[in-house]
Amino acid sequence: MPGEEQLVEVAGRTLRLRNLDKVLYPSTGTTKGELLHYLTGVAEVLLPHLRDRPATRKRWPDGVEAGPSFFEKNVPRGAPKWLREVTLPAPGSTKDREMVTYPLIDDLAGLMWAANLAALELHVPQWRVGPRGGAKDPHLLVIDLDPGAPAGLPECCEVAFAVQERLREDGLEPHPVTSGGKGMQLYAAVSGKQDATTVREYAHRLAEELEKKLPRLVVSRMTKSLRKNRVLLDWSQNNSAKTTICPFSPRGRERPTAAAPRTWDELESPGALRQLDFGEVLERVQEFGDPLATMLPSAGQAGAGPKVPTS
Repeated sequence: MPGEEQLVEVAGRTLRLRNLDKVLYPSTGTTKGELLHYLTGVAEVLLPHLRDRPATRKRWPDGVEAGPSFFEKNVPRGAPKWLREVTLPAPGSTKDREMVTYPLIDDLAGLMWAANLAALELHVPQWRVGPRGGAKDPHLLVIDLDPGAPAGLPECCEVAFAVQERLREDGLEPHPVTSGGKGMQLYAAVSGKQDATTVREYAHRLAEELEKKLPRLVVSRMTKSLRKNRVLLDWSQNNSAKTTICPFSPRGRERPTAAAPRTWDELESPGALRQLDFGEVLERVQEFGDPLATMLPSAGQAGAGPKVPTS
């Protein structure tokens, strides 16, 4: 029946789940219940990437083809009292002008709560909140590889190896993640002792350098007219106000794909590389765990990587 509810206990938390048979991905018939099954299966590897990071959710209440989607930053009314929250200045606002109360999704119950609201995507910044609620310095650098049609994943692979080579010259070790959408991200652990502006400026210089080196393949500028058949190196997601799709997060695309960590060996066969769906990501997690785990700092640590060069 429409609106049917189930009360469930998840790790000592009580949740009211609705419409588990509701189809969220019509092309495959994937339901909310199957979304919950996926998140339960990847929770062990997904939650460390969400821990202490304010989560912006992108919601599709009627599924990916039946109605509009929207980004949600604030915790909505009716959220469970046990959900952790953090209140921070709104991105781009002047100090104390506007505040946003974000959820901190750090356990399976929080994941189930978000999925129950048809939050098919979880986006997070590259920094965490501290014990007193303020933003720490970023512990990750991210370069988003966004291909402009007709370029696609094969071109992203070629660019990714160029980025890998350049980052390694500066002592940084990148890890590829196919986004579940069109392209991929490259993540590298940084020290957590430099502010977001410093990390962003380093990423910007690197993107400009590679655009000069590979002008027919790479673009560092956001102008859409420049992107045709080239790969945008989006350095701007290192801005403290920006977020990126979280590794292992579902995506709100035609098929139920997810952001999936990959190996560099896989990128050696660019023609075979494709975005992975829920079942494929679950199989990889069961076999390999999380290849990105070494990038994440332990509790109380600033970061697991080196400082970025400042000039």
